[in-house]
Amino acid sequence: MERVAFRIRLKEGMKEEYKKRHDGIWPEMSAMLDEAGMKNYSIWLTDDNQLFGYYELAVPREVRDMVLTESEVNKRWNKHMDGLIDATFETTGTFKDLEEMFYHK
Repeated sequence: MERVAFRIRLKEGMKEEYKKRHDGIWPEMSAMLDEAGMKNYSIWLTDDNQLFGYYELAVPREVRDMVLTESEVNKRWNKHMDGLIDATFETTGTFKDLEEMFYHK
């Protein structure tokens, strides 16, 4: 499985709301993440309002991107999250992945 990480900035004062919305993730959103091959997905918050996300990808990136861009559930989730994050999106509508610099197994 490929390891994938990304970073986005949470808007000031939105920590509790961001956590609340993710604690109440919709079952259909969780199912869509499974369909996109995104496993062991977690997000951490740093002291300077950066969100660091990590997941393991069980399918090729092209499959992930297709599912994310075509999913109506993902589009609704992104609208649901509007106003909470300052994100840089690729044209696919997905977060820009970070480049892995080191891995120890």
